[in-house]
Amino acid sequence: MSTDKKEKIFNMKNKYTWLFSAILTPVILTSCGGDDAGQQQMNPAAMAVAVNTMQVKEEGVTGKDTYPATVVPLQEVELRPQVSGYITDIFVRDGQRVTKGQKLYEIDQNKYQAGIQSAQASLQSAKANLARAEKDLERYERLAERDAIARQQVDYARTEVQTARAQVASAQAQVRSASTDLSYSVINAPFSGTIGISQARVGAQVSPGQPLLNTISSSDPIAVDFVINESEIGRFSNLQQGKQPDSLFTIRFNNGEQYKHNGKLIAIDRAIGRQSGTTTVRVQFPNPDERLIPGMTVSLDVLNQDIGEQVVIPYKSVTEQLGEYYVYVVQGDSVVQQNVQLGTRFNGNIVVREGLEEGQQIVTEGIQRLRQGAKVQIGEPQQGQPGAGAAK
Repeated sequence: MSTDKKEKIFNMKNKYTWLFSAILTPVILTSCGGDDAGQQQMNPAAMAVAVNTMQVKEEGVTGKDTYPATVVPLQEVELRPQVSGYITDIFVRDGQRVTKGQKLYEIDQNKYQAGIQSAQASLQSAKANLARAEKDLERYERLAERDAIARQQVDYARTEVQTARAQVASAQAQVRSASTDLSYSVINAPFSGTIGISQARVGAQVSPGQPLLNTISSSDPIAVDFVINESEIGRFSNLQQGKQPDSLFTIRFNNGEQYKHNGKLIAIDRAIGRQSGTTTVRVQFPNPDERLIPGMTVSLDVLNQDIGEQVVIPYKSVTEQLGEYYVYVVQGDSVVQQNVQLGTRFNGNIVVREGLEEGQQIVTEGIQRLRQGAKVQIGEPQQGQPGAGAAK
């Protein structure tokens, strides 16, 4: 064998020897030093999720559901003229309290008074004509009894009496119409309440229906309207038919101030909106100081079933999945998902109506890394949660 050929074979052996060493070295290192890493991965303590927990307990609460609501008057009327003319007098100030029947506006009465006088004169003339016709008929009937007059003449007399009576009825109607126009020239308050800012002044010309003169609304009592879903109708129907506790309905102003009077449910709208699936509920409130003004927005609080000693947990411990709510309950060194039915939410806490019992331990922090049956490493347990107080 030549020297060049021997040298070529020798180089190929060195090449394969180096490649084999490069592959074998990591395997040897892994087999020698990998025992500790494998044991660490298989260590249950290293796999456990660090969490904080608390022990479930009951607290005294007053559960309330809150709805956005609008103040509305029980009675409200737009004041519009029903006859034409010029406004000659305004008897009230803007925003004044008025009583039923009180004079508010006056429209020029001259032509309506003249109209009454003309109608009354026409009535007197019609009555005189009727009296003459009746006397003529009476005389003709006596002559007819002696066959001293043609029967046709008697028939004419009877027809004339009927015509005169119709003329009297027409004249009476004209008097009533003129009297009505005269009464419409003075606009009175239809009920006791508060009048708004006048939209017309003395000297303004008006016609039937135009313009809007003012608006009057009742103020005490007053109503508050709010909207409920179709699913809540049964609850509010039962409240309307049963005895309503004094503090069942309360309201708060936008600044957080509590209104001192309680309300009473008086009406539920007749139908459900086809598009919205909601309806309107009306609650009546006393308003002696007129703190409630029509159009004002308030928060309406309605007592619910979460009254007295209830299970209360932090809301952050609750997880939602596909419309269901659950919490992680600690059992030994692992957790299980527990479905819960929630109630009133307030101050970062929430009432649990079903699914938990006092004394159970639930996870409050570290929930994002948990799953059903996950191992947990529990930190210092929290004893209870912040005081619940009144639910709002």
